[in-house]
Amino acid sequence: QVHVAESGGGSVQAGGSLKLSCEASGTTPGPYCAGWFRQAPGKEREGVAATSVDGSNIAYADSVRGRFTIARNSASNTVYLEMNRLNTEDTGTYYCATGQLGFGSRLLDPRPYDYWGRGTQVTVSS
Repeated sequence: QVHVAESGGGSVQAGGSLKLSCEASGTTPGPYCAGWFRQAPGKEREGVAATSVDGSNIAYADSVRGRFTIARNSASNTVYLEMNRLNTEDTGTYYCATGQLGFGSRLLDPRPYDYWGRGTQVTVSS
């Protein structure tokens, strides 16, 4: 069983920064991809940033590219999301997920991910 836990959410003014952390613990079935997803009220969950097993393949949503950076520390099973120049449209609940994505899966597609955290709230005010 894998347990995923996010931390680091909070409230910030537009233009500010936050850094989210995600720790995966427990017995994983093998190397895994990891991604950050977010959901705003009334909207579908969307992929924000994700990384392949070894970090050689990283994907960002167009809306965050150049502002957000995902990084993973495999030794500590931790994945980070550094968010800069935040704007009000970045407000939402941010979820971390891990999974062993099959060939052809898209990193930013939430469906193939197996284990999800409970989410951390990010609120950006103008």
